[in-house]
Amino acid sequence: SGLDTASRNALNNDFTQLRDQITSIVQNAEFNGTNVVNTGGDAIVAITNDSGTNTITVGAQDLSLGGGNVTITATQDINTQTEAAAAVTAIDASIANVNTSLSALGSGSNRLELQQTFVTQLSDSIEVGIGNLVDADLAQASADLQSLQVRQQLGLQALSIANQAPSAVLGLFR
Repeated sequence: SGLDTASRNALNNDFTQLRDQITSIVQNAEFNGTNVVNTGGDAIVAITNDSGTNTITVGAQDLSLGGGNVTITATQDINTQTEAAAAVTAIDASIANVNTSLSALGSGSNRLELQQTFVTQLSDSIEVGIGNLVDADLAQASADLQSLQVRQQLGLQALSIANQAPSAVLGLFR
């Protein structure tokens, strides 16, 4: 009530800029073609298995002006004391609603992060298991190769002994 017209207009201009910035932020909060915080925003759906039957869904939250959670309207001003009091009430309600929406988005984000951690650890375990199988197969192949090499050497040695016997007999006749 103690503000003059120039001060009230200056505050109204600041309020209008901040109000319009909410619209800009909400409309530009898009990633990969999905906007979770705009009017009619898309929910985030993450598939958690091969067949696609299990999913994690993070619901969209309407944070646009005059939407479900932000009670400040796109045309709201604080030009008068009555409008300012109404704006304060709307801002308080909006803060509570936005905190609830952020809590819902945060818990969805945590679920997605837990799933990602689980999948990463599962992938690492599978990779280690495959590595162990490959190592076991390589060890078996190496043992088989060594066995065949020993057989080959024994075969060559047996042939050498067999070829020496006739020359020993011939040496007796000399």
